[in-house]
Amino acid sequence: MLTYQTSEPVAVLIVGAGPVGLAAAVMLRRRGVNVRIVDAAPHGASTSRAAVIHARTLEVLSEIGVVGPILEEGVVVPDFTVRDGSQTLARLDFRGLHTDYPFTLMLPQSRTEELLRAELSRLGCEAERGVEFESFAGVGSGANEVAVLRHRDGTREKVTSRFVIGADGSHSRVRQEREISFDGSEYAASFVLADVSMTWSLAPDEVQLFLARQGLVVVAPLPGGHHRIVATMDDAPSEPSIADVQRILDERGPDDAVVRSVAWSSRFRVAHRLAASYRDGRVFLAGDAAHVHSPAGGQGMNLGIQDAVMLGGLLADVLSGARGEEALDDYELLRRPAAQRVITFTDRMTRMATLRGSSLRGVRNTVIRVLLRSPRRRGVLARRIAQLEA
Repeated sequence: MLTYQTSEPVAVLIVGAGPVGLAAAVMLRRRGVNVRIVDAAPHGASTSRAAVIHARTLEVLSEIGVVGPILEEGVVVPDFTVRDGSQTLARLDFRGLHTDYPFTLMLPQSRTEELLRAELSRLGCEAERGVEFESFAGVGSGANEVAVLRHRDGTREKVTSRFVIGADGSHSRVRQEREISFDGSEYAASFVLADVSMTWSLAPDEVQLFLARQGLVVVAPLPGGHHRIVATMDDAPSEPSIADVQRILDERGPDDAVVRSVAWSSRFRVAHRLAASYRDGRVFLAGDAAHVHSPAGGQGMNLGIQDAVMLGGLLADVLSGARGEEALDDYELLRRPAAQRVITFTDRMTRMATLRGSSLRGVRNTVIRVLLRSPRRRGVLARRIAQLEA
């Protein structure tokens, strides 16, 4: 017979201590809410992974008091250029956006997490690592949720909380335990992700998107003079080497790029999926637990952080009595359509960018040139990428 430790009840249990879970915890702690945040992984992110922070997310991070240090460390990128080889098809200028942050900011996810953790610690809460959410044990008194956590030493603990946030990624155990479907499909191509030291002649403060016969490659600056490379491949190597990245740039990018070193690289496959519901009673999903999509435009972490801060604010309002529990319906009503828009947008971008036939590519390039000749259309696209659309 299993035995369980018991602990003091908390207002909100957050499962997942990535940027989404941490942002939710910071928001809640700023409002004085008693929070526990747990993660099965023994350590936080040590690699850059998601590296793009858009204008709307910077606005949201300002709400929770962490935008200052993030701005100090990130690379400001005001331009996004679309190319086919040496031809410039379009250039998006983010400087005209109606926001305090008219640019994209590049900062490794590992550092974003560290800054969020530091703020959470300052607010008197620490993420508990090596603590795995295992299941729900039923409903406690007062309609609270009871979660079972498993610690590294094998001990199990029952935690009673008023609400639970599942921010535990695309394979979310919280979502699975609540039997919420996660419908969608996987892209055929795999993606290369690499952080490299390189030299080339193009501007150091632009995101460059190259459309080529062999596939897509995106090159973006990172702090410390590094660059982030994202590229599609039919069958990418598990750990792309200098030679692999150099070959991608030689085939698809400018002819003068020289890769000096690879700090980190990986291969991944991407799906586009959306949870059928963001809420089941007192349990909520946020970030990749609720939605996944193509990395086109660097939208994913941004969408998740925005989920987290909105949800944290709603839960704090309900817990304080400022709003009734019916206000919690606003979370799904607003955030699920936002995810659907991003999934549709990134899917179109990915399919457009990965066209192979020369005739199709020619038509695509002409359409891009013609459509984005208009300043108004360029502004609309920049606002959409920055997630500032209504």
